[in-house]
Amino acid sequence: MAREEGEVKLIGFWVSPFVRRVEWALKLKGIDYEYIEEDVFNKSPLLLKLNPVVKKVPVLVHHQKPIAESFFILEYIDETWKHGPSLLPQDPYERARARFWAKFAEEKVLEAAHNAMCSLGEDKEKAVKLATEALEKIEEELNKGKKEKFFGGEDIGYMDIAIGWISYWLPVWEEVGSMPILDPPKFPAITEWTNNFVNHPLIKHNLPPRDKMVDYFHERAKNLTSFPN
Repeated sequence: MAREEGEVKLIGFWVSPFVRRVEWALKLKGIDYEYIEEDVFNKSPLLLKLNPVVKKVPVLVHHQKPIAESFFILEYIDETWKHGPSLLPQDPYERARARFWAKFAEEKVLEAAHNAMCSLGEDKEKAVKLATEALEKIEEELNKGKKEKFFGGEDIGYMDIAIGWISYWLPVWEEVGSMPILDPPKFPAITEWTNNFVNHPLIKHNLPPRDKMVDYFHERAKNLTSFPN
């Protein structure tokens, strides 16, 4: 890890895909940082001080200045540390495209898949349908142009990190919710990308324990289903 002027800290929660994408970016850039685990169900004074507006993780602290929201943190990392691979493409159009698909996956796939895991009956069916339809759009995007290992080419980039949760969190949510979303025969391009992503050394060794995740999300789904918002 490269040591940079100014201490770097990351406030996170072990099972959060938003926190994990920031860790992937830091490790990809070779940035030395201190990780501080947060109890998101009993928020610490430190978190409330660093992120008083939304009171959520992740929070990156650099030069004693906090940056919140994972997508903004990714761009801050990319713009601040020039060494190592660039996360976002250099071409303005490709940069905008990467941001669009990252946002699309967050709003259309992640939200629907999580809702499906935590719901029953018609609500579950509707959420599964929404997530599946959104994945179809990402499948189409992956199939455009020449065949590459990752969204940005042969190396992991911003979009891979942004939607990397699909490769590891989504299968857990499918298991917990007893629901099929990412069907390999229907989504061969996403399935191949998933295998490439989770088997990349940087990613493979920076994933939360799957068994622990299953237990955690079983409990979360049970609580959210019993006590809907």
